[in-house]
Amino acid sequence: MTDSAQSLLIVDDDRVLRQQLVHAFTRRGFDARGAATVEEALRLAREEPPELAVVDLRIGEGSGLSLLRALLELDPTTRVVMHTGYGSIATALDAVRLGAVHYVQKPADVDDLLAAFARDASPPSSLSIDASEAPSLARAEWEHIQRVLADCGGNVSEAARRLRIHRRSLQRKLNKYAPS
Repeated sequence: MTDSAQSLLIVDDDRVLRQQLVHAFTRRGFDARGAATVEEALRLAREEPPELAVVDLRIGEGSGLSLLRALLELDPTTRVVMHTGYGSIATALDAVRLGAVHYVQKPADVDDLLAAFARDASPPSSLSIDASEAPSLARAEWEHIQRVLADCGGNVSEAARRLRIHRRSLQRKLNKYAPS
């Protein structure tokens, strides 16, 4: 890579997705690197702080929100886009409040991620809700579960204890797509 290539860190525990994104960004002229864990991402960021980062909300047992904080502590100029299949309005707002430039739900391709970096730091319009329309009960439950899970740093067992439901029940709920 040339010195003018923007450095980009892709953090996702899905090996295939991570490799595809690294390859696609590299073909577009980025100096792209991938990490499967929070620890690996922090090691790479300490070696060379990335200009851009795409961070999954859930990274194995780790939390993308805590990684977002750590990346911005290492280099406050790093622009981070949160990327997740478990999106909710609460976690999107948390990510933006913590410093993410945007929040993109999976599946998203390189064009979607580049568009997210190009947007300003306002909350994502795709996750905004009409104030005159109340969310469905299923949506409200999903939002609450996501909020508690985020408060627990992604720890499903602790979230299940706080929600007072069985861990397996919570895991079943989390494996479903977010209700609309």
